[in-house]
Amino acid sequence: MLNVNTKKMFPFYQKKKSKQSSRTRKSGGVDLVKKLDRIFSYYIRLRDVMPNGVGKCISCGKIKPYGELDCGHFFGRMNMATRFDEDNCHGECRGCNRASADHLIYYQENLIKKIGVARFSSLRERAHSTKKWEEYELQEMIAKYTKEVKRLSYEKGIKVSI
Repeated sequence: MLNVNTKKMFPFYQKKKSKQSSRTRKSGGVDLVKKLDRIFSYYIRLRDVMPNGVGKCISCGKIKPYGELDCGHFFGRMNMATRFDEDNCHGECRGCNRASADHLIYYQENLIKKIGVARFSSLRERAHSTKKWEEYELQEMIAKYTKEVKRLSYEKGIKVSI
């Protein structure tokens, strides 16, 4: 049998050693963003469903139950300036949010109908800015949206485990 060292022959196939994420902060800033993502998603979906537990997808207009809605972002989650902006986030069915390539066309039309041209222009300006959230800001938003999720969950009769 031929003894060949494949590591030397094909170095580009080797897995790179993972570096510690550049986004990690000493006291868990990334963990706070993840926690806020989850709570903010609950809030947006609860905000956008009717008291009977169903909501309308902002992109396609289909009526879906709470459990089949996602928190859809018009300007993507990579943009931290608008990631937790209530004008940027709306209930969207999973098909549109995860699979549809043209959902933003309909999203934009319906978003302008929902929030108006002035607020949409302001949102677009915010989307072209940069934002680095401080830990205290993230913690304040977590507290605010946790309180809102509990209130909406109670009002609409939808159980959510925070």
